[in-house]
Amino acid sequence: MFLDSGDGIVFKGAVGPWYNDKIGEFHLKKQQATQLIKVVLDTYIAKEGVPPKELFIHAKTKFNDEEWDGFRDAIDAETNLVGITIKNNVPLKIYRAESTFPMLRGLAYIQNEQSAFLWTKGYVPRLQTSLAMEVPNPLFIQITKGTSDINTVLKDILALTKLNYNACVYGDGEPVTLRFADAIGEILTAAPIGNQTPPLAFKYYI
Repeated sequence: MFLDSGDGIVFKGAVGPWYNDKIGEFHLKKQQATQLIKVVLDTYIAKEGVPPKELFIHAKTKFNDEEWDGFRDAIDAETNLVGITIKNNVPLKIYRAESTFPMLRGLAYIQNEQSAFLWTKGYVPRLQTSLAMEVPNPLFIQITKGTSDINTVLKDILALTKLNYNACVYGDGEPVTLRFADAIGEILTAAPIGNQTPPLAFKYYI
């Protein structure tokens, strides 16, 4: 869980047979989805004193109805729940005319109110160089569940590409919500299944 203040909390979800051989995706059962979000909200309320106004859940695949119903069962009525799918394998190139550098980092092409392309690598004027080794591809970002302003979603994801303290990378291509989960998830799941790892601050994993 990453807050707009920059603070982060790390959780360990339920270990189980979430992988589907037919579709090649991981999806939680309803009960485990509810338990995961309940831990997130309980920790947030303990820290802030009130439920969050909005809760964005990032994933590499689209949420199915069962797990989304589980997420919704855990939240209060005053919290707007939004599911965001982020894919980084979109081979879309944009070239700048009369320039030796690629497009600006932060460029976005908004398709509609639910989806957009976002270039999280590219030329940074303040650094006067590009953060990409080649002409970068964008992230494809889609609001697949719930409703929110697509511009807010894009700004949040771009900001989250600056939070990868573990790699000391300025302007990472992926938001820390996905990059960090991939990096630390294998370590957390290597512990005994019965071990209930308490929520810990992000700083403990740097």
